[in-house]
Amino acid sequence: MTNKGSRPSRTRQLADGLTLGRAALGLPLILALTGGQLGLAWLLLLLGGLSDWVDGVLARRAGGGSVWGARLDPLTDKILIAAPLLWLGAKGMVPLWAIWLLLARELLISGWRAAETSGGPASWSGKAKTVLQFTSLLLLLWPWAGAGWTQLVGWWLFWPSLALALASAWGYLRSGH
Repeated sequence: MTNKGSRPSRTRQLADGLTLGRAALGLPLILALTGGQLGLAWLLLLLGGLSDWVDGVLARRAGGGSVWGARLDPLTDKILIAAPLLWLGAKGMVPLWAIWLLLARELLISGWRAAETSGGPASWSGKAKTVLQFTSLLLLLWPWAGAGWTQLVGWWLFWPSLALALASAWGYLRSGH
């Protein structure tokens, strides 16, 4: 039996619950993309990005995230980002070699995080990379009027997100924790 002081706070539990809910968005997101329901896919990706931000706010409010959350949160981001990236690659909208670099980076950092006792919390550059990736993908997937302009901006934002992904990976690995 645990005492009350050792149990996670309700705020931390809510943050972890949002992370789990975000993980569950991956399948409906890929199904919406492959089914041609771009509006739904866009909304699911937006919901995933917003829930990532909210669970981070809640975790900080609770005095810091859990080790479990530090491991699961980036994994759920990868699920949500990989689905539209692979779809965009299949449509020829983003080069496959760039997607390969991003996914290789994500697998490498996931392995590094698994070896960290703290779960390897995200760096500022890693967080910036995630925000830029979500923004880029939302613009690339924009299903409504003006899609040509938004897709062009999304395409141009994709490249700095790739650069930040590689730079943050180097920072994680160089830190030697």
